[in-house]
Amino acid sequence: MRWRNVLYFSKGERQALTLLFCLTSVTGFLLIANDMVRKDGSVETHIGVEPVAESAPVVLPAKEKKNRENQEKKNQKNQEKKSRSRKYPAGTVVELNAADTTALKQVPGIGSAFSNRIVKFRTLLGGFYSVSQLREVYGIDEERYEALSPWFRVDSSLIVRLPVNRLPYDSLIRHPYIGFKQARVIERLRKQKGRLSGWENLCLLEEFTAEERERLARYISFD
Repeated sequence: MRWRNVLYFSKGERQALTLLFCLTSVTGFLLIANDMVRKDGSVETHIGVEPVAESAPVVLPAKEKKNRENQEKKNQKNQEKKSRSRKYPAGTVVELNAADTTALKQVPGIGSAFSNRIVKFRTLLGGFYSVSQLREVYGIDEERYEALSPWFRVDSSLIVRLPVNRLPYDSLIRHPYIGFKQARVIERLRKQKGRLSGWENLCLLEEFTAEERERLARYISFD
């Protein structure tokens, strides 16, 4: 046997060996490159798939930022104009004991602050018996009251009365028309009598003036 015959390859065999060598070389190169990328701390990617770049924060030019701020201010002014345009027309009369804050804000001269104050004071009272009680709402002076009063009427049947024989001292003093001394004397009389039968139990007490009795008569129940 001659070595020449052993090492002899046909043309087809030589082509196959060349292709195998090329594939082996490419595979080795890719493995080395991939290992280098990992060592550098880079993100590994698949062949044929490009890595997704992280989006950088958008920085608006000064002019564009200013334009956007102006547009936001313009939108806010438009909203305020629409709100003012939703006011009740002249001649509208609102029931003061039934109106919520949304209805109150549609009355010219009343915004969010006054509508909230009116509802809060009405809740403490149990309801209004007269439109004139708006003068007692914080911030409503005589000039503002004169402007607001024509817009309202009062249904006194909507007043929620205080069950004076059942309420504890802490609940009595929450009413705007009952002071500390008056709550104490009511509590004392209840202990003495068991229950109060009517205004005859309070009319002779110095803690209740004639004016206070007249005002409280609309809010106290002796049931």
